[in-house]
Amino acid sequence: MALSRTALWLSLIIPAALLGGALVSEYVFGLYPCEMCMWQRWPHLAAIIFALGALVLRHLRWSKFLVLDAALAILISGLIGGFHAGVEYGWWEGITSCATTVSGGGDMLDTIMNAPLVRCDVAPWTLFGISLAGYNFLLSVGGAILIFILMAAGRKDERND
Repeated sequence: MALSRTALWLSLIIPAALLGGALVSEYVFGLYPCEMCMWQRWPHLAAIIFALGALVLRHLRWSKFLVLDAALAILISGLIGGFHAGVEYGWWEGITSCATTVSGGGDMLDTIMNAPLVRCDVAPWTLFGISLAGYNFLLSVGGAILIFILMAAGRKDERND
């Protein structure tokens, strides 16, 4: 049961940390997201919702399926991140055009003309040659696999009890 509990907490902490990091990079450091960056955020949000549901309903037997749903959502975000990283590294062509961060208020034409243009094929930041999308791929896919392994090991332990 401890393995399943660890998987539950990881299914909440991993997407919350990655989504939180994305929001900090945007609102604190001014790294505006492109369209594919935004695509990676939605599965993390879904994973957080699934994990919170599993946490609230952890005493019910079927809550483990919410943890598995969270792990699947984390995996999906990671795979989108892997595709996005490949676009940034020039390994393949992206399927979107550039994105912008237009917000309402004031003169709409001035807002549109002064909005920053964010390209999906250019990494705005890297560490050790790995972009934010690349780190999302590594952490999300690795985290999802770990959650799946912990859930499988927890299920095996339940059968042996």
